[in-house]
Amino acid sequence: MIKPWKFCLAATAFFVLSGCADMTDKQRSTAIGTGIGAVGGAAIGSFSGDAGWGALIGAGAGALGGLAVGQARENEQRAYQRGVETGRSQR
Repeated sequence: MIKPWKFCLAATAFFVLSGCADMTDKQRSTAIGTGIGAVGGAAIGSFSGDAGWGALIGAGAGALGGLAVGQARENEQRAYQRGVETGRSQR
């Protein structure tokens, strides 16, 4: 029989991963940055004895980093599309 905590873990993973299906690239980058920052912050914070604050600070920093990456990707895509349109109009 499956243990209740394993079921909860599997259900949580399913809902978290399925929630990313309709996200834009910027939203996905922000979410990934938040998760990575929280894990990294918790690991670093555990050395000082306060993993919770470390996770909170890391999540904030990761969210800002992920948002910046997502914004840069969107700008790159817009510039590419402008170049394609310019090339088509010069034919």
